[in-house]
Amino acid sequence: MNEEMSEDPVGRRVCCDGERGTVRYVGTVPPTAGLWLGVEWDNPDRGKHDGSHDGVRYFTCRHPTGGSFVRPKKADFGIDFLTALKQRYEVEVQEVFGGEEVKISTKTVMMVGFEDVKQKQSLENLTEVGLRRCKVSSSGPANEIRNTTPLAESLDLSGNLLSSWEVLAAITEQLDFLQVLQLSHNRLSIPSNPTSLSPAFSCLRVLSLNSCALTWSEVLYCAPMWQQLEELYLADNDITELLRPVDVLQTLKVLDLSKNLILQETLLEISHLTRLEKLNLSCTGLSVIHFSDTPSGNKTSSFPALKTLLLDDNNISEWTVVNELEKLQSLVQLSCRRNPVIQKEKNAETARQIFIARLSQLDLLNMHQIHADERKGAEIDFCKMFGSAWLKSGGHRDPEKNHPSAEFMTQHPRYLQLIQKYGAPDEGELKEQKPFALKNQLLTLTFVCPEDADKKPIEKKVPDSMIIQKVKGLLHRLLKLPGVEFRLTYTCSKMAGREIEIDNDLKPLQFYSVEDGDRILVRWS
Repeated sequence: MNEEMSEDPVGRRVCCDGERGTVRYVGTVPPTAGLWLGVEWDNPDRGKHDGSHDGVRYFTCRHPTGGSFVRPKKADFGIDFLTALKQRYEVEVQEVFGGEEVKISTKTVMMVGFEDVKQKQSLENLTEVGLRRCKVSSSGPANEIRNTTPLAESLDLSGNLLSSWEVLAAITEQLDFLQVLQLSHNRLSIPSNPTSLSPAFSCLRVLSLNSCALTWSEVLYCAPMWQQLEELYLADNDITELLRPVDVLQTLKVLDLSKNLILQETLLEISHLTRLEKLNLSCTGLSVIHFSDTPSGNKTSSFPALKTLLLDDNNISEWTVVNELEKLQSLVQLSCRRNPVIQKEKNAETARQIFIARLSQLDLLNMHQIHADERKGAEIDFCKMFGSAWLKSGGHRDPEKNHPSAEFMTQHPRYLQLIQKYGAPDEGELKEQKPFALKNQLLTLTFVCPEDADKKPIEKKVPDSMIIQKVKGLLHRLLKLPGVEFRLTYTCSKMAGREIEIDNDLKPLQFYSVEDGDRILVRWS
């Protein structure tokens, strides 16, 4: 760009040495001569100051080192959509289909049938347009986008040089079938009248605005543009305090707020999004969730449709938070990895069992399916784990005398339901385990081969931490059957007449709630 600056660049987006930023100032910076652009960089590590130089403030930055001055000739103001489109796609087509004849070794081969493929690659037939980091800054000639890519349903404009929603709308209003829009790593100025731009996003269902430096108030202000939106991705923004969406975002089914330090006392402001099915709150600093509209054992009116909740990498340290999740009406999938509450337990498998026992409707935990046998084992072990505390709090095996304290029921709201389901644990099952003393972890098991009468039952002591793969290795030696593929089940006195399948070689015996005195049934093919 020349020194005369043909148009006011303030507010426009630029690229310089691979870094993107927004022009905040144009003019002189004494004592130097000539024009300078004051740029606020997306990456604050690229800058040198906050817009001040030698005690004079020229512009302001969000970050104390987010700004610097550059000469106009070093700033790239980008290209229009159509130029980027042709550079991206026509070059590719030309490279692949540039000639009718191709030389292979010393022979010339005619490329037959490639015209149909070339036609499919033409811009007119594109349904997915990818222009990530292509320096797009404007729409180009009027209506040419509609004529060039009339069938586009998905558009990726992440990491470009778009300066405003008005500039973006000049592009999207020409894409009549646009449903998916990726805008991550852009900085779009807030529109003066969002509602007036809604026709440009009339079919939009999925919108990604990750790393766009947006606040929640700005999202709500812009939301009238997206009247049919079902999925909204807002990871790594400047979202802290949540406000209740009023007459906006009511069609949302998926909302991603991960990597935003959210004030957790404002979380319930979004709980009345009645269609929301999936919510990502990973890495948000969350430590407490409390639905105060209902006591333990009841269902909350908050998040009525929420099926999937992601809480990875937070500060959840108390099981009372998990108890609160049991109040959600529709929750069936939960991810809660890398939270302090897991480190409190002896091992990850024990923590998983507690999650399963506390959340009655869950069928997927930390990306792994919960099968019926695993749930049964987890709930039975939960009853044993907290049986002593239940008795000390006023619990009793006689239902008429069973009055555990309110404190116990607050800590373990499903306990009475579970002992009604499985029966109260016996006194012998309530003895405290010493997890680090091997002799207290040994199980006496009987291995039985029900389909081979010649092989007598074998009684063996094994640690409950032994993984199934090693159990099978032991059986290969004991039964002298190297190389066969074992299938294992087990029976116990509490579930007489039923065999429970042991189907994962990488799980320990304790994962399946195998207990002292149980029988392992061994079959092979």
